[in-house]
Amino acid sequence: MDSIITDTTALSAVSRGWQLGDGHFTTVHAKHGQLRHWAYHQARLTAACTRLQMPMPDWAAVKARAQACLDVKADQVLRITLVRGAGGRGYSMQGCTDTQVLLNTAPFPAQYYQWREQGITIGVCQGRLGNSSLLAGLKTVNRLEQVLLKAELDAQHWPEALVLNSQHQVVEAVTANVFWREGDVIYTPDLTELGVWGTLRAWCMDYLGARLVHTQALLPRVLAADEVWLSNALIGIVPVTGIIEPNTGTNTKTEHLNVAELTITRELQQAYEQTN
Repeated sequence: MDSIITDTTALSAVSRGWQLGDGHFTTVHAKHGQLRHWAYHQARLTAACTRLQMPMPDWAAVKARAQACLDVKADQVLRITLVRGAGGRGYSMQGCTDTQVLLNTAPFPAQYYQWREQGITIGVCQGRLGNSSLLAGLKTVNRLEQVLLKAELDAQHWPEALVLNSQHQVVEAVTANVFWREGDVIYTPDLTELGVWGTLRAWCMDYLGARLVHTQALLPRVLAADEVWLSNALIGIVPVTGIIEPNTGTNTKTEHLNVAELTITRELQQAYEQTN
């Protein structure tokens, strides 16, 4: 049976993906039929298969079928979801020898280009992320924390927001990773115990090299930064022009984070646009 599915209605209701959230995914910017940063997406999927002990699919076949799904004249989003095939009873993986690959596309949100140029003002979520060392870094199909955090975004009418852990340390944004600059030093949260290791985060780490420091930081430190930006495979590199402090509703950062002074953000944007 073909294990690459382009019609998601073909996935059985008794699938481990539906019943247990036993799968993972990546979301790719597909512009005019080209899969942007495919090497990083394949690396993410490969690492997740290894950690989740899922059989590895044929990546050449996955890429070929994915490209066949695309409209070469359109700007699109491609989601690639891998779900463990049927087998063992209950939680057991015994007998699960197959991995199903699901492909689906959607139009690319045009506002992301405006975000990159003009920046966005973001909030700070009241909801907190829990530590999960077994799944840290992975983008599993169980996104219930993010579903609840997105509900908070929608209620506040924020485009994005920072999310903290139970120790009040900054982890990431609801759908993106976060970076900031203090003087000449660039920081991003240490995601050893939780969070998502985004593909564009990985690209930023490779590009910045020794200039980037992983740290654990409380919110006031990020609020005082000289420059803050978000990254994911769809929004790209987006400057943060304001952060609405929790409990006060006061946007204290709009004037402090001046788009014209976002030197590292603009450097990353330029380098990102020159890569495939």
